[in-house]
Amino acid sequence: MIYMVSLLYPLATEKALNMIDKSNVISYVVDFRSTKQQVKKEFEDTFAVKVEKVNTSMSIRNTKKAFIKIKPEFKASDVARKLKLL
Repeated sequence: MIYMVSLLYPLATEKALNMIDKSNVISYVVDFRSTKQQVKKEFEDTFAVKVEKVNTSMSIRNTKKAFIKIKPEFKASDVARKLKLL
């Protein structure tokens, strides 16, 4: 299988930024062909954190959003600072 980039760009909406503080979740737009396992592996490799779970949703415009819940021993706000969201 050819390696593809799953993570495209982080979401910076008001709802997405609230989820960082309240739920320890980072929201990302991902490639619509990528699986949850691919998103999890790429996120863990890129940001050196452990992911608890990944939820995805498809939109009508053929984009896929991934809601990446980070394990409690890591902080989503630290990742958000690396991404310059906060």
